[in-house]
Amino acid sequence: MKFTESHEWIVVSEGIGTVGVTAYAQKELGDIVYVELPIVGKEVNSGDEAAVLESTKAAADVYSPVAGKIIEVNRTLEDAPELVNNSSETDGWLFKIKLKNPEEVNKLMDRTAYQSKFA
Repeated sequence: MKFTESHEWIVVSEGIGTVGVTAYAQKELGDIVYVELPIVGKEVNSGDEAAVLESTKAAADVYSPVAGKIIEVNRTLEDAPELVNNSSETDGWLFKIKLKNPEEVNKLMDRTAYQSKFA
């Protein structure tokens, strides 16, 4: 699992990345009440807005940690946005992306670096 400065995580397997927000991010946002998922087939660059989380406190953009094409979204979140709070780094994933450049993941932080910065 790799992490961004803007509190997204990504796990890559065979050129496909699963993306979500970190436990830190969901805690800062509070109770998630709505998730706006990206459009399947959309091409994004690293750092592009890909999704939006709305909580009882605020709305927050979720950025793509890598460039690529959105190939799947977590439809379960449409009816159960609280999954982002309950299991942000597992079942609360947001989207899957086919990486344009798999090497791009190497620029992201590992868990130790992320936690030392934001814990």
